[in-house]
Amino acid sequence: MSAVLGSGADRQAMKPVVELARRIEADPSRTEEEIDAFVSANTFPLADADSAVFFYRSKEAVEAVYLVHWVFGLESRQPFLRLGETSAWYLPVELPGSARVEYKLEVVRGGRSSWVRDPLNPRQAFDPFGANSVCAMPGYHDPRWVRPETGIRPGRIVSFTEHSKVYGGSRETQVYLPSEYKPHKRYPLVICHDGRDYLRFAAMQTVLDNLIGRHEIAPMLVAFTNGHDRNREYGADPRQPDFVVNELLPWVTGRFGVSEDVADRAIMGASFGGVTSLFTAWTHPGVFGKLMLQSGSFVFTDIGHHGRSPLFDPVVTFVNRFRADPGRIGVRRIFLSCGQFESLIWFNRSLGPLLREAGIETRFVESADGHNWINWRDRLRDGLSWLYPGRLWMYYE
Repeated sequence: MSAVLGSGADRQAMKPVVELARRIEADPSRTEEEIDAFVSANTFPLADADSAVFFYRSKEAVEAVYLVHWVFGLESRQPFLRLGETSAWYLPVELPGSARVEYKLEVVRGGRSSWVRDPLNPRQAFDPFGANSVCAMPGYHDPRWVRPETGIRPGRIVSFTEHSKVYGGSRETQVYLPSEYKPHKRYPLVICHDGRDYLRFAAMQTVLDNLIGRHEIAPMLVAFTNGHDRNREYGADPRQPDFVVNELLPWVTGRFGVSEDVADRAIMGASFGGVTSLFTAWTHPGVFGKLMLQSGSFVFTDIGHHGRSPLFDPVVTFVNRFRADPGRIGVRRIFLSCGQFESLIWFNRSLGPLLREAGIETRFVESADGHNWINWRDRLRDGLSWLYPGRLWMYYE
C-alpha cells in the first residue's frame, strides 16, 4: 500500500481512502467504477475529530492539485497527493475539531493553473469577492439563531440618504427597527460599519430578530453605514469619525427614538471597520459607551518598520498612539473577537490586557475560524448579548 498512499494514511478520516486504494489494487480494471462509487458514498471533505481529508477527481488530465486556504500558520498552498496512477487526488490536513475553514482548489492542466471551488463539496460561503468552499469540522455547527425562527416577529429596515459635507456626496444609511419599535420610546443605538455586508453576508437582520425576539438582547436600533472608498476611509482616516459623529449620528437621532445615554450608544465593525470604530472613539471620547470590534486590523510596531502596505501606515501610527493611552477613549465596555486562523490574532490578543489595565470592561472571544463574514456572524450573539443583555437569557442546543 505504501506505493499507493502517501503521508497521513493512518488517520481515521483516511480510512475510506485506504479502503478505496485496496479495492483498486485488488482489481485495477474497476478503477474508475470504484472511484465513482466512492464519490457517491461519501461527503467531502472527509473528517474526524482532528483531521480532514480533501479529495479531488478529474477524468481530464491533471498535472497537480493544491489546497489554497487562509489559515495563518499553515502553508497556504498545499499539494495534493495522487492516488497511484488514478484520476483521484487527496490531501490529509490536521485541524481542530471545531474548526471551520474556507478554501479553494488550484488545479493545474496543460501548464495552466485555475482556482475553483471544490466540485465535491456543496457547502459554500459568500463575501464581496465571490464564494469559497467550506470545510466544517464535526465540532462546528451553524448556530440556530442565524436562520429565521418560527414565532419570531421580524423587524424592518428603513433607508434614507443625506448629503455628506465631510465626503462631498450622498450617503445612504439603513436602519434596523425592532418589531416592537414605537417612535415615542427611546432605544439603544449601534452604528455598524460595512453595514451592507453585515446584512448580506452575516445575516444580521435575522440575527437581531431572533436575539431580540428571545429577549437575549435588548431591543435596539442599528444604523448600517458603508464606505465608498472603504479601505482608505476606514484606515484611521479622520474624515470617518467626523462623518459618524457630526453627520450620521445627528441624522439617525433626528429621525428615530434614540436613547441619550452614552452607555446606550455603541459602534462596531470588522477588520478595517474595527479600526475606524476604535479610531472614532479615540478622536471623539465620550460619544460612545461601548465598542464591538471583530478581527480588527490593529497593526502596531514597537520598533522599526511594520512591513505592510502603505495603506496600513496611518493605522500603525494610530494604534501605536492608542496603545500608549488606551484610557483616553472613555468607553465602558469593549467586546473583541478574532479567529485563531488569522494573522491578526496576535494584535487582537494583545489588546485585552491593555484595555483591562485601563479600567475598561473587556471580553475577548477566539474561534477556530478565519478572517471572514461567517466567523463574524457567529460571534454576534456573544458580543451583542454581553454589551446589551436582554431580560431573559436562553441557551440554544
